[in-house]
Amino acid sequence: MTAKDLDGKLIANDTRHYHPQATTQRGANVMVYGAQWKASYVRDTSIQPFRTKEETFEFLLPEGTRCADVEVELRYELGNPNQIIPIHKRTKRVTLDRCPPL
Repeated sequence: MTAKDLDGKLIANDTRHYHPQATTQRGANVMVYGAQWKASYVRDTSIQPFRTKEETFEFLLPEGTRCADVEVELRYELGNPNQIIPIHKRTKRVTLDRCPPL
């Protein structure tokens, strides 16, 4: 997800990964590939076929920002970051009203 102001300046950027994950159990939130780790704690954050998955992205806005162009892209990665297949991309201009301080 990328959010930019109307001048094209980056406001926020966030990336999420959806796949079965075997981690090192040492607090590192990265996927490991060795067979010796496959019996470790596993979580599956993959997107299931024909199921809707809703996500919420929150970010702080610079003072005075009322509109932003938000772009969300869903990509499939084939084993390494150099092998990416774009699946869906959506861009939308949204109005963001800041509440006055109480």
